[in-house]
Amino acid sequence: MATMRWSAAAVVSALLVVLAAATSASAQPTPGGMTVFVPGGKRNTESTCKDDGKTKKGKPKPKPCTARCTDRCPTKCLVLCPGCMTFCLCDFYPGVACGDPRFTGGDGNNFYFHGKKDQEFCIVSDSDLHINAHFIGNHNPISGRDFTWIQAIGVFFAGHHRFSLGAVHSAKWNPDVDHLDIAFDDERVVLPRAVGARWSPAAAPALSVTRTSPANDVVVELRGVFRLVASAVPITAQESSVHNYGVTADDCLAHLDLGFKFQALSDDVHGVLGQTYRSDYVSKLNVAAKMPVMGGAEDYVSSGLFATDCAVARFGRSGIAMVTDAKYV
Repeated sequence: MATMRWSAAAVVSALLVVLAAATSASAQPTPGGMTVFVPGGKRNTESTCKDDGKTKKGKPKPKPCTARCTDRCPTKCLVLCPGCMTFCLCDFYPGVACGDPRFTGGDGNNFYFHGKKDQEFCIVSDSDLHINAHFIGNHNPISGRDFTWIQAIGVFFAGHHRFSLGAVHSAKWNPDVDHLDIAFDDERVVLPRAVGARWSPAAAPALSVTRTSPANDVVVELRGVFRLVASAVPITAQESSVHNYGVTADDCLAHLDLGFKFQALSDDVHGVLGQTYRSDYVSKLNVAAKMPVMGGAEDYVSSGLFATDCAVARFGRSGIAMVTDAKYV
């Protein structure tokens, strides 16, 4: 099995340990000292890393400090305590897929994969794990460019379990409304609207979903396989104006920002993102380009959200033992 490789600093990899979020202009403590800070839309609001009373033997307690979100992400950021180091949710670290989707591969390189509106593409395919993404999009008739975003993901594992997470279509964005749609084996998951609310199915108890804010932010974990930080977000009027996304009054283009941390990928893994974790992966991207784009979309097209029929599929591949439910108990 290939071990997980990180090109970002170890402190940045801690981003995926996030298990709670703030719902006001204060930072809530989380395992690993990472907090999600939501300033309530106000710039220059400060967050305080308070002394939690814990310290390693022989070392002084860290002093309280203050931090504020940067101009790149003024309304939501991550704060690492102690030290008050701040990061944006979509900073470049391996496993991220944000916006018109910009990926950061396991090799640390950033690239765009535009896919196609109203189609599914396999982003990770391994012998016992397959993840597809459903793309939504919009066409700009002036520039002739098609913009796309990941609206939902489908995770197929253990040969028959199906988990999905999606952003619900919305005309106007209300941050107080939960825009996430979650399902397991074709049954909708109802998750209480409270930070820390957790769901786990009896049929696969290693799978869990935990709310990190009352609406639109969760951590999905398949123990020993992956951890995913996910947020449902809109395209704002400001973003649309700057990039000509073409947001209309009846569609705010709600989509997902995703951050994966994989723990058990094989060296045969494939998919848009998955292949970048292989030890023999050689990037063909023009990294000198302003917007490196991964082509070959036809190799990743899937016929449905849970289909394992993309050209590079590895799920259940002949000669590789299928993983059963026993692994997920």
